[in-house]
Amino acid sequence: MDLFRCLLFVPGTDRKKIQKAYTLNADAVIIDMEDAVAFSEKDSARQVISEVIGSPDLPTTYVRVNGVQTRYILDDLQAVVQPGLSGIMLAKAESAEEVRRADWLIGLLEEKRGIARGTLELIPFIESVRGIENSGDIAASCPRVKRLAFGGNDYTADTWTTYTEDGSELFYARARLIAASRLADIEPPLDTVCPFIKNIEALREDARRARKMGFQGKLVIHPAQIEPVKEIFSPTPEEVAAAEKIVAAFEKAEAEGTGVIQVDGKMVEYPIVNRARQILTTAEKIKFN
Repeated sequence: MDLFRCLLFVPGTDRKKIQKAYTLNADAVIIDMEDAVAFSEKDSARQVISEVIGSPDLPTTYVRVNGVQTRYILDDLQAVVQPGLSGIMLAKAESAEEVRRADWLIGLLEEKRGIARGTLELIPFIESVRGIENSGDIAASCPRVKRLAFGGNDYTADTWTTYTEDGSELFYARARLIAASRLADIEPPLDTVCPFIKNIEALREDARRARKMGFQGKLVIHPAQIEPVKEIFSPTPEEVAAAEKIVAAFEKAEAEGTGVIQVDGKMVEYPIVNRARQILTTAEKIKFN
């Protein structure tokens, strides 16, 4: 699984901000040509993004393109499907058919540009009730889809509510995305941007809720959000130590023919050990990242 604890959005019209984003130590950068770009600036954003992603040794970069139902999608993809790009984030994805249309267009452009078909990842950005209800089909729609992403701000607008600091209005949508991802056997989803830019403690609590539910990381919109989010989605030293203890004790017991043991008063069996191994794998990736 990729190490995607924190992905930073940056507007596609601002070359300086894009270059700055690459120095801020997020796990990936998402250059935005959808909501962060005014309708009158779409062409300008395509030009800037095309030049940026055409640079050699491009860091891990995704581009959020406008939705399949908009008139911008073809021009967006023609501008950004290039060698070196990690993938496309598809805004306002609401059905498997929309994702497959984007997959088809990307495949044609890959072939035209000498890229092996299927190279670019496609992340459906789910932002509406329709998208949430169809998330199972979306998650299983095509091999390009390795993970889903959640857009909580649009979702709360769609449900006539407001993104609050306690996050209760997002529980159902988050749970659906976790279940849909698991059923499709893809990676855990990416959690929504937190709009409380100046309230870092609210951000931390929001990230803790998402991690506890099973998200692999979180989208952010400001440099100040990067390190707190990376910290929350990284195993603590205590978690790593506990995981090492569980794995060592279980492997010893397993070699002796036992499949269920106790460690520090808690039952340990294969699901617990598998989770402990996931924690150790993540910790190892962080060490060498």
